[in-house]
Amino acid sequence: MNQKYSPEMRERALRMLDEAKPEHPNLMTAVRHVAALLGMSAETLRVWHRRREVDAGERPGVPSDIEAENARLRREVAELRKANEILKAASIFFAKELDHPSTK
Repeated sequence: MNQKYSPEMRERALRMLDEAKPEHPNLMTAVRHVAALLGMSAETLRVWHRRREVDAGERPGVPSDIEAENARLRREVAELRKANEILKAASIFFAKELDHPSTK
């Protein structure tokens, strides 16, 4: 089941995880405990925790804002490449028309 959680839910879950960590022998037991309380996947909570660490610079990786900007730029490049192909095709078409004008 793939469901979206609100940003508020994500923040609440991460706060609960922070509060639960000292009471558990390791991070994963705390993650499983909090995820069970909230009725969510432990993997979802673990990924959120890891993402927060990357965004805070506590763990190596690409921060969310840079990742989002890269995705936006990849989409823009794809659109520009399509536009370029259309313009190339149009220029070839019109070049052929100039080489062989139709006589009326």
